[in-house]
Amino acid sequence: MSLSRISLQEVVKKQYSYKLRAYIQVFMSLVFIQVLGILFSFNGVGMMGTSSNTFEIDVHYYSADIVVIFTMLWAFITSILITTQAYRNDDFAFITNRLSSNLSNMLFLLTISLVGGLTALLSNHVMRILMYVFGQSEYLYTPTEMSEWMIGFIATILYVLLFSAIGYFVGTLVQLHKGFAVLLPVLFIGILILGAGTMNESIFKFVFEFIFEERSLAVFMVKIGVLAALLFSGSALLSNRMEVR
Repeated sequence: MSLSRISLQEVVKKQYSYKLRAYIQVFMSLVFIQVLGILFSFNGVGMMGTSSNTFEIDVHYYSADIVVIFTMLWAFITSILITTQAYRNDDFAFITNRLSSNLSNMLFLLTISLVGGLTALLSNHVMRILMYVFGQSEYLYTPTEMSEWMIGFIATILYVLLFSAIGYFVGTLVQLHKGFAVLLPVLFIGILILGAGTMNESIFKFVFEFIFEERSLAVFMVKIGVLAALLFSGSALLSNRMEVR
């Protein structure tokens, strides 16, 4: 009698492949949320205007910013969902442990971050086509250099990945103790309310500038990479404290 030994890499690969096929509804929800973001974007992300006795000019600015924000929220919610009991039970169709389950989840979240970031940026072209076809105003398009587009692509993917990591960490906390489902939203809202106009405002400003206002792409990649790695690692450590099925 011989025993076949399955490596961790093989288990993770099988779980990852299974999740890409089984979680197709995740990508369907991405399409829906980005279409919704495109519709909201038709109101413009900014405007300016001028007028006189004989004419009036209104200038509206359009971009994929709203679609990107919606995509980050989608990634956050999706990451929470895959930590729930219903999704975790899918892993037991394989010979598995917490490590392989977490690694396959992280690979899946990395994949949806790549897909979400790419489609969010491409939605800008969809908006442009729709405005040319159905619009009744004059549109001016500012060409984007390939290097600028690549920077935007990388930054968008990293933002989506960061929100995926945050969602995964939050979801793991909630699965560890259901009380976090109430505590975390209350804590977040309380900090926002109490922090307005106090010294905590400087903390919010620091966090915002640290994440969203970095000018160096290399430094930005390191920042987001480290934050995401810490959140995923923390989630993996916390998941080891859950009850074994």
